[in-house]
Amino acid sequence: MTVIKSTALAAGLAAALLGTGPAAAQQEPGLTPTTIKIGMFAPLSGANMAYGFDVANAAKMYYDKINKEGGIHGRKIEVVLEDDRCNANDLVAAVKKLVEQDQVFMLNGGSCSAAVVAAKEYVVRNKVPLVMLNASGDGALYPPTDYIFGAFSISQYAVGGAMIDFAAKTFGAKKVAYVNHDDAYGAWNLEGAKADAEASKVDLAVESVNPTINDVTAPFLKLRAANPDALLIVTYARPAALMIKKAAEMGFNKPIILSVTGTANLSQLMQNVGGPDALKNFYVQDVLADLPGGPKIKWVYDMYKQSYPDLAAKPDHPQAYMPYGIPSAMSIVKALQAAGPNPTREKVLEAMKTLNFDSGVMAGPVVFGPSERAANKATIFIKFDGTNQTLQPGVYSSRWKFKG
Repeated sequence: MTVIKSTALAAGLAAALLGTGPAAAQQEPGLTPTTIKIGMFAPLSGANMAYGFDVANAAKMYYDKINKEGGIHGRKIEVVLEDDRCNANDLVAAVKKLVEQDQVFMLNGGSCSAAVVAAKEYVVRNKVPLVMLNASGDGALYPPTDYIFGAFSISQYAVGGAMIDFAAKTFGAKKVAYVNHDDAYGAWNLEGAKADAEASKVDLAVESVNPTINDVTAPFLKLRAANPDALLIVTYARPAALMIKKAAEMGFNKPIILSVTGTANLSQLMQNVGGPDALKNFYVQDVLADLPGGPKIKWVYDMYKQSYPDLAAKPDHPQAYMPYGIPSAMSIVKALQAAGPNPTREKVLEAMKTLNFDSGVMAGPVVFGPSERAANKATIFIKFDGTNQTLQPGVYSSRWKFKG
């Protein structure tokens, strides 16, 4: 017995020194021989829960699928979920709890860009891998660090650029009116839009408005005076609805193109703009590979119904952004698989930097690289007349690149 114990001890010590085997794995927080603990956070309550509640559910159901298939190198994924309420203070508190109290191996969270950016300093200082859910979170992605990956929905830098690409190719636009926010969010998408406008030889007439604006008459009149070929609206839902309604009141009949950030509910948008007459020449950007529930992504909606039958029976579920949680979870699974049977945070981070795959969910592939931290830069566009949604041909993307 003594010999056996000594042999086992020696083997364990050797494995630990080589950085292999269960002894090494147990040195990493959140790892046991049979489980990998992942800390997830999203808005699960409050006014902004539509941005992340079902996104988190989608990621969880994908992890459940992997667990049913045997897990990752024999380990099952264990999710610890916190409510960040789409608020920076709550989000940072949730991240600290997951890392310090729950001792998770890595983080998978963030549905609201401004809130998740607030966690950047803590995550980098503590060297914890953070793979966002569906926030663009560009402020945490660039300049790139070794620890944060995101924009599985789309990078804000790519939102504006892809809209320019669509307007130029579909309508032959040479001049577009562009309305964005007068904050960091607006600055990011305008930077990408300028890069694509220059490449496509499109002139931009820009009006940057405050997200809390109540009267859009003045900025709309300035944009109309530029005689644009199309109006591009890259704002949150409320300013977007005000601008579309004002355009209809003023008899504007050129194409109106709304960013993916401008609405989470097209039926609600129609009500907010005063009815279908305001949507006669209206297009909305999306980042999925197909129309919601379309044949390419039907499997995601079927999985949701099987996983959450009670939620699926409710009229407002699944929420619009639900599928966005799948590519994020897929990326973590692929990185953990690539890290091998004895994963470390550093191994997983290195694997994340090499990911390049088609999720089958989003309009474009998930692509990271040595200085690339935004997963998706491609979009589709849908014509919406107040009742019907018609998928427009083609996939449109931004030429913007981080230059360091």
